[in-house]
Amino acid sequence: MLNQPTLPTEQLINELQSFGARLVDPRAGADSRRGGAGPSDHKAMTIDGMTVMVPVHTAPAFESSYLVEKPDAFGRSRISREGRHVGDVSFPLRPRFYELSTEDGIPYSQIAVLHGRDVLATTVLQTCIRYQSRAKTCQFCAIGQSLAAGRTIAHKTPAQLAEVAKAAVELDGVRHMVMTTGTPRGSDRGASVLADSAAAIKAAVDLPIQAQCEPPEEDFWYGRMRDAGVDALGMHLEVVTPEIRRRIMPGKAQVPVEKYLSAFRAAVPVFGRGQVSTYILAGLGDTPEAILGVCETLVSIGVYPFVVPFVPISGTPLESHPTPAPAFMHSILGPLSKMLVAGGLKATDIKAGCGKCGACSALSTYERTLVS
Repeated sequence: MLNQPTLPTEQLINELQSFGARLVDPRAGADSRRGGAGPSDHKAMTIDGMTVMVPVHTAPAFESSYLVEKPDAFGRSRISREGRHVGDVSFPLRPRFYELSTEDGIPYSQIAVLHGRDVLATTVLQTCIRYQSRAKTCQFCAIGQSLAAGRTIAHKTPAQLAEVAKAAVELDGVRHMVMTTGTPRGSDRGASVLADSAAAIKAAVDLPIQAQCEPPEEDFWYGRMRDAGVDALGMHLEVVTPEIRRRIMPGKAQVPVEKYLSAFRAAVPVFGRGQVSTYILAGLGDTPEAILGVCETLVSIGVYPFVVPFVPISGTPLESHPTPAPAFMHSILGPLSKMLVAGGLKATDIKAGCGKCGACSALSTYERTLVS
């Protein structure tokens, strides 16, 4: 019988996501992910019923004081810090659909992967108009790494995605899907390829889908994506302070925060309150006040701001950037969770996507504490 853990769940998750963890048995559970679109250099772990992504391949993780011990006969592991038991963890198993390949020999795992416990995720276009330019690329992005390593393919066709999604639902009980994309040339910003993909998937299997792209130039794309089968939409700010945006993501910063707010106001009536979200990376220079100020505006519009701790990915310009301290994350997630609950926006009500999964942040754990 495992001993009673000594840290509250939200504190333990905050600390593990900031500091990472060392694994006694790296083979435990599903495969960890290196490079590619996020979350990368992480491993999925289930703590107190919440499946979260914990850094295990980053520089801070290699030095972490948190140690995940070898699983027992029931697949459970103790988490210790300097020899003291602080929590318990189990690991989602390697999905069965990973063992399959398409008729032309492409492994399903190169088309889509398991995130968290029950989320299928794919990057439809594993290339981006900004990635090859040092003057334009987002300094935290590793979208090209998994492609260069041969772990994925550049363009997943609608037919391939439909085939893998159907198998993931039938073999592994996947409950929702995230489709993101590198930004292609064209004013749709990837909305077109996402709509085509969603239509094919929905024709094959009943699976809630979140699509993620930059704001399209024309607002009609929101209705077109919804009509194709997209249930929820993510348009990710990542950073909220204009001068930090220009430094960290010089190409994407050419799309100002005001454009995102305009896009959110157009998209929420199409998808519904809480079904449009944005990803904010805490720890890249934005103050808690700046993040919470933008979040207040987003919640008033009906957008779910999914705030996650920044995790540096090896091989990127920010690979040595420090992770945010747990206290820094607490200063944001505590007030934000209250703001969300008061605004009627809860992770449990999102149909599909990162906010519903919640694995990359302790935010949903804070929400659960408030409503329990």
